[in-house]
Amino acid sequence: MPKNKKGKRATANRGSLRQEVLQLHLSAKATLQCKGGRNGIKGESGASDDDPTSDVVSHYSSASENASVLEEGNGGEPVDEQTAQEEIEDKLKQCIDNLMDKSAKTRLAALESLKQAFSSKLLSDFLRTRQLTLSDCLERSLRKGSGEEQAAAAYVSAQFCVQLCAGDSSEDCFTVLRHTLGTILSDTCASMVARQSCAVALGMCCYVSAAEDAEDLLKTLRNLECVFTSSYPNNEGVLPALKPGASRLHCAALQAWALLVTLCPASHVRTLLDLHLPKLQACLESNDVNYRIAVGETIALLFELGRDNDQDFLYDDSDTLCECLKCLAKDGNKHTAKNDRRKQRSIFREVLHYIENEDFTEEKIRFGTEVLYIDSWMRRRIYDAFKEVLESGVRHHLQHNELLRMIFELGPPLVLDSSVKANKLSRVEKHLYNSAAFKARTKLRNKVRDKRADVM
Repeated sequence: MPKNKKGKRATANRGSLRQEVLQLHLSAKATLQCKGGRNGIKGESGASDDDPTSDVVSHYSSASENASVLEEGNGGEPVDEQTAQEEIEDKLKQCIDNLMDKSAKTRLAALESLKQAFSSKLLSDFLRTRQLTLSDCLERSLRKGSGEEQAAAAYVSAQFCVQLCAGDSSEDCFTVLRHTLGTILSDTCASMVARQSCAVALGMCCYVSAAEDAEDLLKTLRNLECVFTSSYPNNEGVLPALKPGASRLHCAALQAWALLVTLCPASHVRTLLDLHLPKLQACLESNDVNYRIAVGETIALLFELGRDNDQDFLYDDSDTLCECLKCLAKDGNKHTAKNDRRKQRSIFREVLHYIENEDFTEEKIRFGTEVLYIDSWMRRRIYDAFKEVLESGVRHHLQHNELLRMIFELGPPLVLDSSVKANKLSRVEKHLYNSAAFKARTKLRNKVRDKRADVM
């Protein structure tokens, strides 16, 4: 077939496919309306990007833990908000009691339940009344538990501080847990997984609770430095051979350290730049791709902080650094996984572009009816740190947690209109909608395959 005819036919196919997609989408909504629950899905021509209902639906799809907690024990039927809150608090009380159980399996299960609850719900008021009890339980798990239990307790400790928000409560919590977290982090005989989790928790707890205490901040920075600087080259410029799993530990410690550097005064930032930039540049030759990426992002953050504090900031070995970054941005090493190579090239292109042109690629994070703009390396490091601790619940906390909204300058939490709340989907409705959408998508793909065969 001539090339121009083939192009016209392909264009016609795309036009017809768009019509079929719209028809199938409406058909899926109509199917749900016929089968659906108490609210159903309105069979309109589609929601606009500005429709708050669609954003609420998207939020609840990405945080299904909330729905499962609210509907559990009621056969999938929705319950009123007060009853749901009471059920959640009863389960949390049981989890806290289980942290004192003699069985390690029971304690670990309780920690995992708390981890999921702290990620998906905002429980600040409930936790403040049980702060001392939970702090003591977490400290006991960190001191006496196995490596797996220590790792889980460390993550819950970080989430606990985020739940308590900034202030005396989080500072008291950090005071109780700081020594134990630091001891495990520095213990070379401890589990690598536990040490890695303690690095994350130490950075987050210090960031949330001790931002105004310079002594605690500098002490925590030194604890983290003692870990990742063991990956620095020796006096002869040779990188050390690391134990299995050490790279992940160094990566966690370096990222926690970078988070805390964003709180340092300008005078101390300059000292850190002179001390660490040349060493970090050498670590770009590391064999671990994730550690190389963490080092590259930290270098970009340090450059950004240096330029913010001094408009005439210059790095003496910037030419060599840029050449190294160019090589990493084009790396085609077949011994590295394809996804890791793609991620590395993408990150180092951004790092190189920023160092050469001071230009940052802005990123948008949508949650509910709002948007968070990530427009700097500092903002990205802070967001990534909260995302690592809160996991899939980070968007829920961006909506409701006053600490995160204060850090990212989002203002007070928004109060949704009652008409928006009334359009929340139940579990049955979401299942019916997903089933109808899957069926429509399968039909569409089958037709696309047939038309591709015709073109061929």
